[in-house]
Amino acid sequence: MSRRPGFVVYGLLAAFLLGSAFPLYWSFVLGSVTKEETIQTPPPLIPGGHFFENATKVFHSIDFWSALLNSIIISGISALSVVLFCTLAGYSFAKLKFRGSNGLMVVVIITMAVPPQLALIPLLREFTNIGLSGTRFAVALPWLVTAFGVFFMRQYLVDAIPDELIEAARVDGASMLRTFWTVAVPAARPAMAILALFTFMQAWTDFMWPLVILQGSDVQTLQTALDQLKVASGGGYTDMALLQAGTILATVPLLLLFIATGRQLVAGIMQGAVKG
Repeated sequence: MSRRPGFVVYGLLAAFLLGSAFPLYWSFVLGSVTKEETIQTPPPLIPGGHFFENATKVFHSIDFWSALLNSIIISGISALSVVLFCTLAGYSFAKLKFRGSNGLMVVVIITMAVPPQLALIPLLREFTNIGLSGTRFAVALPWLVTAFGVFFMRQYLVDAIPDELIEAARVDGASMLRTFWTVAVPAARPAMAILALFTFMQAWTDFMWPLVILQGSDVQTLQTALDQLKVASGGGYTDMALLQAGTILATVPLLLLFIATGRQLVAGIMQGAVKG
């Protein structure tokens, strides 16, 4: 007899939901009040009526739409590239037998433990030497493939594709690439969707690398453009209302993406969880 979740389970889920949503709510509260109200004691706890006024100031202070377009291009290219290359690599490690595969997989896992900040200066010098510094491509290039993506797809495909299915495709005369496209890709779609969403979100919210590689350039992402709001605030201190209004505006595309793909992601996860 199955047991239905009780009040404790629903209470914990509600607490986690409120805890996760509170930072977004707090940003909206600060973005909807005046500059003076953000520093008052006690701070405001309910939204004010100045959000659209602050949003208008954001549009006038930075080139918001250009930065939005750059972020969409960079994040989209990164997500598509990571899904393609990591699925290919994950399939190779999971289902193709070749000498040194286990050692190479260990190397991939080890690279996940290396802090990405260690690569900032070498990457900056290399991109400057080849003339890519200050370009959109330079921002997206380090995201074209990730060690986590390779490891994630490898772990998923190990159990998602029966070896007998691959052998049957080979017996039918399918080439290696055709087997990958007709057998591996359909089975990997749930994991590919999740990896694409996470990569898009990570590239969208990345601040350190765009700040370094785009310094002195007219190209801006949303994160580096929002950083300029601190300078645009004036008055000797940061206008938190202006900054938080810009943060909310930069978060809206991600929320819309989650809303648009949420049902497909859940369906894909449930489909991938079914073992036949």
